[in-house]
Amino acid sequence: MPAEQFEFAVVGGGKGGKTLAMKLAAAGRRVVMVERGMIGGTCINVACIPTKTMVRSAKVAELVRRAAEFGINVSVGAHDQAAVRKRRREVVASMVARNQAGFDKSGMTLVIGTARFTGPKTFDVQLRDGGTRQITADKVFINTGTRPAAPAPELAATNPLNSESVQELDHLPEHLVVIGGGYIGCEFAQIFRRLGSKVTVVDRAARFLPREDKDVSDELLGVFAHEGIEVVSGADVVAASGVSGSGVKVTLKTAAGERVVEGSHLLVAVGRVPNTEGLNLAATGVETDARGFVKVNAKLETTAPDVWALGDVNGGPQFTHASLDDFRIAFANLSGGSRSTADRMMPYTLFTDPELGRVGLTEDEARNAGLKIKVAKLPASAIARAVTSGETRGLLKAVIDADTNKILGASILLAEGGEIMAAVQMAMLGGLPYTALRDVVFAHPTMAEGLNDLFARVE
Repeated sequence: MPAEQFEFAVVGGGKGGKTLAMKLAAAGRRVVMVERGMIGGTCINVACIPTKTMVRSAKVAELVRRAAEFGINVSVGAHDQAAVRKRRREVVASMVARNQAGFDKSGMTLVIGTARFTGPKTFDVQLRDGGTRQITADKVFINTGTRPAAPAPELAATNPLNSESVQELDHLPEHLVVIGGGYIGCEFAQIFRRLGSKVTVVDRAARFLPREDKDVSDELLGVFAHEGIEVVSGADVVAASGVSGSGVKVTLKTAAGERVVEGSHLLVAVGRVPNTEGLNLAATGVETDARGFVKVNAKLETTAPDVWALGDVNGGPQFTHASLDDFRIAFANLSGGSRSTADRMMPYTLFTDPELGRVGLTEDEARNAGLKIKVAKLPASAIARAVTSGETRGLLKAVIDADTNKILGASILLAEGGEIMAAVQMAMLGGLPYTALRDVVFAHPTMAEGLNDLFARVE
């Protein structure tokens, strides 16, 4: 049977790929998108959307516990983890339905199955419901994403949870031990602590969140300590026993000597790996790096003609908004543009409470680059809206070029910090001096007016 011919083929339905497929199909182009089964991609099924739904449930639990601070007397009932899971599933289902409707409306051909390349821009699809389809296209976009990294051998025997399976718990862990102190580990640590679990975070890094300035990471570490989350930094796992869910024992090597942490459940959150090993990319001329990520240039072109890679699988920033910008780059260039990833400003937010929104350079990065800088810092407690809201934990920090007065970066550890960071990002994109945010008239009382006070404190 001859292969089905399309103008464009998208392998994997994550943010960048699905958006490109819908846009091209809606314009009347002949487009096929192959997806293994997660309609809408990782973000809405097992990552951003469901986890932030859980963050909100945990926030509600925290507010109920603090109700008396606001003059409200409530009776706190028993925690219902199954109900938390039900709400998360409902939110995911609504987003899946929304995505499916968008696919249908666009006119694309959606194929549910697993692709494997057999030649240049040609692949077979093992259909989920049985059978095989052969597909070839003029242009191919790889968008297969990533998955949780497998646990080390010493942990694998305990059958640990990962960032996906932990969301499916219908009961609350008595004591959750989290291996990995990165963003995923931190978010789940606070979620389950606020829902009622005892939580211990174990991280190999010598200090908490080492990519952030120490004063910022120390502030969040203080929040964790205040909430009863123990963080063990500079620790290597040397042995583990038991079974997650029934009881585990983890032996650690630390600078202070050997330590044993015991818990009821074990969550391993030590990064993500690309979904490329089953694609047979060599058959289509696409090279990967030592970790398995697809090699691309600044225009997202792979080593094969007319084959691009979008989203997490290309080894760039593992954010949904980065994948969306990959779509913009690819779509613009298909239309004759010349966009690239060079020098794009990539913000991100750690969805703890308070949130950590960050964009641009940290103070450490700027100093290590030899830049002449000025620094401004403001405690969250200095913001009137933070006081009225009872959200006084946190720290705002900005790094400014001493010669031009332009903002080089900001770390906003504050309730809704990701939203406030966006205002700084827009100023940076516009090339505004820090004095513009110092002097702008923000509404009172808002969190945003904290930027007035922050930039009034420039050294």
